[in-house]
Amino acid sequence: MNKNKVLSLIGLSMKAGKIASGEFATEKAVKTGKAYLVVVAAEASENTKKKFRNMCDYYQVPFYEFGEKTELGGAIGKEFRASLAVTDANLASALEKQLTMA
Repeated sequence: MNKNKVLSLIGLSMKAGKIASGEFATEKAVKTGKAYLVVVAAEASENTKKKFRNMCDYYQVPFYEFGEKTELGGAIGKEFRASLAVTDANLASALEKQLTMA
């Protein structure tokens, strides 16, 4: 997995307006069926990770733990973010390809 590529794709998605970031926006995107992929910071609390993992299982949305809060936030031009959802199918599949590379 190329960390820089993942972060650039997240940044590109943000520029395209296809990112819901923050806990409430991410949750809303998943529950309304707009999320195609959810990324939660690896350093997020166990409670947050469990909440999104279960929610993504239920709504059948791919779920990934990646990076740190500051990295995710920096990629989208914010201070820090523990969770974000990609709301575009093509960008989500490109991001998923990068996240699943060994």
